[in-house]
Amino acid sequence: MCLRVKFYPPDPATLKEEITRYLVFLQIKRDLYHGRLLCKSSDAATLAAFILQAEIGDYDPGKHPEGYSSKFQFFPKHSERLERRIAEIHKSELIGQSPETAEMNFLRKAQTLETYGVDPHPSKDVSGNAAFLSFTPFGFVVLQGNRRIHFLKWNEVTKLKFEGKTFHIYATHQEDQKIILTYFATTPEACKHLWKCGVENQAFYQFEKSSQVRTVSSSNLFFKGSRFRYSGKVAKEVMEQSAKIRREPPEIHRSGLVPSRSCPSITHGPRQSSVPRTRRRAVHISIMEGLESLRDSGHSTPVRSGSDGNSFLHSYRNQAEGGNRTRMAEFSEDSYSPSDSVLPTPVDSSPINENSIIIYSPLCCSKPTMFLSLHCMSR
Repeated sequence: MCLRVKFYPPDPATLKEEITRYLVFLQIKRDLYHGRLLCKSSDAATLAAFILQAEIGDYDPGKHPEGYSSKFQFFPKHSERLERRIAEIHKSELIGQSPETAEMNFLRKAQTLETYGVDPHPSKDVSGNAAFLSFTPFGFVVLQGNRRIHFLKWNEVTKLKFEGKTFHIYATHQEDQKIILTYFATTPEACKHLWKCGVENQAFYQFEKSSQVRTVSSSNLFFKGSRFRYSGKVAKEVMEQSAKIRREPPEIHRSGLVPSRSCPSITHGPRQSSVPRTRRRAVHISIMEGLESLRDSGHSTPVRSGSDGNSFLHSYRNQAEGGNRTRMAEFSEDSYSPSDSVLPTPVDSSPINENSIIIYSPLCCSKPTMFLSLHCMSR
């Protein structure tokens, strides 16, 4: 059983409850391991050191012999030099940080990275070059090689459209410059799935009220093409409603290193220096005990502020509008190549396997929008 975040918070460090921050921490840690969250080696070392501090505590020479960081795998592949740097940061810079503090610092660092919140959809541009399209809390991005070559803020995107395997993004920049980006998905089903993901992400992050959301057509002709409407609360409504919830913080049952069941990124055993197998079994997450405490409660609340959550909403609005993020950026020394096992699964007309169940579990409000999805698959 695997728990997954669907809509990433623009600033996860501002989530009110520790249980919610911990669940997002597990997701981002998994993203790091599978190559979805790709960054420069200096940032990668810092993130890995925070994970070590959160899960094994302060460095202890009696428990952690020379080369101890090489026993843990944080990334699809990494070098001995990176392992040494991880150990250096863990030994000297993070002493005294509690698991909660280390997780908070991990979230703060991850949120600043160009690939934070990326759900990569493989595609090709008009020249046949491979690219990954993604929708994030801040807008639409295109990753190619080790660079982000396009970034469109949600308020700049005017239309998302698909025809067969062809996906179009219409946008208007602040200078009233109109642009059209065209990419090709692997199959028509994958393209339709990509379009739906874009429609619901734009609705969730851009609109202020769910009543503003309208049915969207994939074609310029109303009677032709697919139609889709995002249903559920939008981000601002989730934040406002969550700010009003009052309850005792639920108990967190953190998973340890022996074995680490929260994510395969931290596990004892020989270091793997190559990309992991493309097909992996779903990992049972050991925070299910924590979810049991949420069953009859008011759900986890993603606002850190006092009574009304205005400070968080102000921060959210600034980041959702793009902040100071540049349109083009080099985010890593390596090319973006996430594991195939974590790429989106295109939706087709075939029936769902009887041994596969998808459950959406709300953790923020009575009708989930910013939610975590539980994927239950037979072993």
